[in-house]
Amino acid sequence: MNRKFPVINLVVLVIIVGMNALANILPLNNMTTGELSQEVNVLFTPAGYVFSIWSLIYITLGIWVIRSLFTSHAGDIKAVDNIGWLFVWNGIFNVSWLLLFHYEFFPWTMLPMAALLLSIILIYRQILQAGKVSVWTKLPFAIYMGWVSVAFIVNIGILFNTFGFEDGFIISNELWTVIIIPAGGIIAAIIAEKYKDIIYSSVFVWAFIGIYVERAEEVQFIAVTAAVTAALLLLYNIIFLVRKKYILKLDG
Repeated sequence: MNRKFPVINLVVLVIIVGMNALANILPLNNMTTGELSQEVNVLFTPAGYVFSIWSLIYITLGIWVIRSLFTSHAGDIKAVDNIGWLFVWNGIFNVSWLLLFHYEFFPWTMLPMAALLLSIILIYRQILQAGKVSVWTKLPFAIYMGWVSVAFIVNIGILFNTFGFEDGFIISNELWTVIIIPAGGIIAAIIAEKYKDIIYSSVFVWAFIGIYVERAEEVQFIAVTAAVTAALLLLYNIIFLVRKKYILKLDG
């Protein structure tokens, strides 16, 4: 393994976490990330507690980075080498989005958000190509990819609102949300099936439950759509696990 990458990845993660912490402690532009997310009227945005998943993402990424400094696991070593500079680019896109979002350059946030999602997808694929890896190599990026996929959809909603789509131009905010929730659920199931990884789809379940909680009293038909989609996606996850256990039993 190229020993410089674990050290570089550690530095990048510290910068990412530090910038995100400062954005809410200072806060940047006098508003926390959560407050700003609630201010932009995107009905796909889940309840505030759902964003605590960022803590899980950063904790698991921290475990991955620290383990990569000392691991002798062949698959994990190959994964770090495969990822190479991708995690550095991921950090650049993460911080770029944060700054643009906090200073309300909303139309421009789509560029780093799309690049952020693409970088995570590329990292995830590089991990898969490394062969057998430990759970602490694959898990952080499965969660990260799932959540940034959700954030990407929210960002599309912000872009729509910026150009007045929420006022009924082309498609209303409500109708767009009712369409995109089940569409997101289908995409989550397809990707989970393709990569045999329900961690990704479980993140969508978490997000859809949060949308239900946030919209239950305000916009009930969106809440119902989110609840039904979450239930169906959860059912898919359960079937996936049962099917996997059955296949393992047959192989045994």
